[in-house]
Amino acid sequence: MPKITYIDTTDTARTVEAEIGATVMETAIRNSVPGIEAECGGACACATCHVYVDEAWQAKTGEASPMEQDMLDFGYDVRPNSRLSCQIKVTEDLDGLVVRTPERQA
Repeated sequence: MPKITYIDTTDTARTVEAEIGATVMETAIRNSVPGIEAECGGACACATCHVYVDEAWQAKTGEASPMEQDMLDFGYDVRPNSRLSCQIKVTEDLDGLVVRTPERQA
């Protein structure tokens, strides 16, 4: 199973195992990772699962879709490496993925 590391604003890292086909958001919720609220349940209808993808992983996680970019407009402290974790599907290629959570969700 791929492992994902979530780092919060205090630099506390939590590494959890993810199921192939799940999303980075679903993995966070299943493992009680703080900082991911996921109010819409993964429907890309809010920005409460906002994360910063580590620079080394940006190419593997891909670009945000136009719909995701629109939702990120509602995010807090959006950066070039911002993504909605509900839109990142877990694959074998994402084993070792590192994401950071913002200070707060929108």
